[in-house]
Amino acid sequence: QVQLAESGGGLVQAGASLRLSCEGSGGPLSDYNIGWFRQTPGKGREFVAAVDWSGVGTYYADSVKGRFTIFRNNAKDTIYLQMNNLEPEDTAVYYCAADLNWGRIIDSTFRDFEVWGQGTLVTVSS
Repeated sequence: QVQLAESGGGLVQAGASLRLSCEGSGGPLSDYNIGWFRQTPGKGREFVAAVDWSGVGTYYADSVKGRFTIFRNNAKDTIYLQMNNLEPEDTAVYYCAADLNWGRIIDSTFRDFEVWGQGTLVTVSS
């Protein structure tokens, strides 16, 4: 069973950049589509970005388009989320999820993915 572990979160000022990593273990991630999601207290998990198994196809939430970039290195079983020009509204716990079905990853409401990571906290101060 594939497992995911996020890292790279931290406390930064508005306008700064961070790169999150989602590393897989227990099996190759190369078959999986990967999504990044974020959650703030009292709210559900919000879709942020997704990349298909090949790394060619990507999809972004409108709120992060032009600021965030998702990419992957299948040789390292790692997916990255490069976050530039961070805003206080980006403060959240960020999670990655894996699914064999691309449609589920980019579905605005589907959250019952096969695999979730444990999350990494991003805090952006104003």
